[in-house]
Amino acid sequence: MHITKNIMPEFVDNRGSITKILDDGKTAPRSILYIVSKKGSVRANHYHKEDSHYVYLLSGKMEYFEAPVKDGIPDQSKRESVVLASGDMVYSPPMLAHAMRFLEDTTWVVLAMNSRSQDHYEADTVRVKLI
Repeated sequence: MHITKNIMPEFVDNRGSITKILDDGKTAPRSILYIVSKKGSVRANHYHKEDSHYVYLLSGKMEYFEAPVKDGIPDQSKRESVVLASGDMVYSPPMLAHAMRFLEDTTWVVLAMNSRSQDHYEADTVRVKLI
């Protein structure tokens, strides 16, 4: 799993703070989504053939699950999970099944490397049952 926990401000003064959520010099998001999820809801349960994305939690808490895909289905024997909270981020590469269960009302941002136009998203997304 590629997890970044507790991202903190890099610069703070009397005006406020600046936090670099992602600045690796390589990543080029083509889509940024702001999502609100209710406590108890489940999202994702899919993988992307080509797209990858970072998920950054603004508030709340979720349990994130992932498993490698083998022959088009998640390998449940290799499924991992982690609890993420405000200020944490997870990376989901292509061909890795992922799902989220929200433990609190949660707001989060997705930084996707490909366009999230509906046609492109549907062509790249394979729905599976991970959780």
